Amino acid sequence: MTDIFSPIRVGRYDLKNRVFMAPLTRGRTGAEGVPGEINARYYAQRATAGLIIAEATAINQAGKGWPGAPGIFSDEQVAGWKQVADAVHEQGGRIFVQIWHMGRAALPVYTGQDAPVSASPIAAEGAIPGPDGVPVEFPTPRPLTKDEISEIVQDFAQAAKNAVEAGLDGVEIHAANNFLLDSFLRDGTNERTDEYGGSPENRARFLIEVVEAVSNAIGADRTGVRFSPTASPFGIRDSRPAETFAVAAEKLNAFELAYLHILEVPKNIEHMMSSDQDPVVADIRKAYNGTLILNGQYDKDRANASLAAGAGDAVSFGYAYVANPDLVARMQGDHPLATANDDLLYTPDAEGYSDYPALTLEPAE
Repeated sequence: MTDIFSPIRVGRYDLKNRVFMAPLTRGRTGAEGVPGEINARYYAQRATAGLIIAEATAINQAGKGWPGAPGIFSDEQVAGWKQVADAVHEQGGRIFVQIWHMGRAALPVYTGQDAPVSASPIAAEGAIPGPDGVPVEFPTPRPLTKDEISEIVQDFAQAAKNAVEAGLDGVEIHAANNFLLDSFLRDGTNERTDEYGGSPENRARFLIEVVEAVSNAIGADRTGVRFSPTASPFGIRDSRPAETFAVAAEKLNAFELAYLHILEVPKNIEHMMSSDQDPVVADIRKAYNGTLILNGQYDKDRANASLAAGAGDAVSFGYAYVANPDLVARMQGDHPLATANDDLLYTPDAEGYSDYPALTLEPAE
């Protein structure tokens, strides 16, 4: 019977298990977004995952709106990611990197732009800390022009090339969580009247152009996509997520991607990504022909039950990987999981990041 410890082929890679590490922004790459030794050590510690999907990484300066988050558009950033890729490969692991543009959530104070960009001039809800730690409300974004859309498509493709140049195994295109591509997909943030707005097919156009460009640049079998169809961070929402994301998923079939990754937290679990909308992952499963990764507060039992039921092909774990670098071994042996120190999730150094120990087992008598 298939379970999370069964091997799986994803794209061009044979992976040792279906316990994947989800992308987790941790703010450990400094103001210039350059990964270093601390990041290499952190990811290498978690190389027993079937696949590591490294944290959201900016494709250009305008899309980098989170202090301490990495980029992959400068030579220094590419060299930093090479250090990470080499460290993971030395431990026998595989690693993709998630590439993003933060869109309307990118504060101008970090990007150097006059205003953030999005599908339409609809501001994100809430606030995030500015450079002095004081919360800053999101400004109203300006809509992207068609020429700017084309430029960003090429920036995604170049970021993918940079990832492969760094030795990373592939990329995950971030089309979730309110960021730029997600703001085009959902009708709550896309009020455009051109070919990038209106119908679900039109709202998926920007994503499909990015997927095509990235696939042409590095191969579709090294390319993944992530959706969060019912999550509502920063107030994003779609009125008909089952239709919207089934249409987008069906369009992705043409590329034979490495995978599609779905974040959906059950309604009964309190979490920033939970939703009052009914889950739609089953609709996406019906529409999508390729490998489907499930994500959303899974534990071992729920993950295995979902795979046994055919709901997905692998499961990614996010928060559990913060304090459990050896998560696979802990789950296999039914050992207790360590608890993360939430106060240290986004601090700048090794404490609360790469200093969580692996489980020490007593030798058998």
